[in-house]
Amino acid sequence: MKCVLLNSSGEPAFWEHVRRDTPNYYFFIFDWRLNKDKTKIFLALLDREIVGSMLIYDQRIVHIRGSPEAAELLMNEVDLEKVEFQAPKEHEPIILQKYRPSTKQEMILMTLQGGEEQLCIKHPIVKLGSAEAEEIAALLGEEFPEWGEFTSDRIIERMREGVLFLGIKERGKVVSMSNTRILDFGSNIGMVVTMKGYRGRGYATSVVSALLKEIFRESKLALIHVLSDNPSAMRVYTKVGFKPYKTYAFIRGERIAEKIVEERKDQASPCGDH
Repeated sequence: MKCVLLNSSGEPAFWEHVRRDTPNYYFFIFDWRLNKDKTKIFLALLDREIVGSMLIYDQRIVHIRGSPEAAELLMNEVDLEKVEFQAPKEHEPIILQKYRPSTKQEMILMTLQGGEEQLCIKHPIVKLGSAEAEEIAALLGEEFPEWGEFTSDRIIERMREGVLFLGIKERGKVVSMSNTRILDFGSNIGMVVTMKGYRGRGYATSVVSALLKEIFRESKLALIHVLSDNPSAMRVYTKVGFKPYKTYAFIRGERIAEKIVEERKDQASPCGDH
């Protein structure tokens, strides 16, 4: 088995591989198509067959797929100090050989095929723009502080990139919202949030339903990710038709001192270019 860095000559085999399971490789497809300047993809090859792959986005997010043997090989190429991992659960021990977790959770990917949705829009939905960017950032920052800093400038930047933000307003204030970037191969719904004091009214169901309505104008696949310890969110997504597709280990961690890593691993193999 060998590890190669994806480039243009390896793209035909890469695209054939990931398109066999678009939901599982969604972020590989998304980032290689739209964020190539911030993305590296490594492939584990066995007799020219792809048996594993790893996405490194923006020097901070790592996704690993494939066999445990491939994951071991691919992990040799991760030398970041702080990382956010998403990988099959059986890869968790391999990751923890090299990284000390600050967060370790179970993340469920849910999918929905166009035609199977059960939309429920019972509240007025509005498209949110730059005028609401500050409110959106504050709402996300209050609900999801562990996901980093949210700023109005970054929200506006995402809107300019084509991300659609939909929400519900009460007395002129954004009280529920979510977003997606609508793409032909499928669209991932982002963080769904409803302000405290406005929950239990079905707002999240209406917002997600409105996003699905827009998604299925362009493609046949919608995705959403949810932590397994968030049953209320899962109920909302199940209500509109989403079904669990795969479960991953979600790990945030810091690199363990090299000496300790060497004690845990036998050897490392370098990656070449593909």
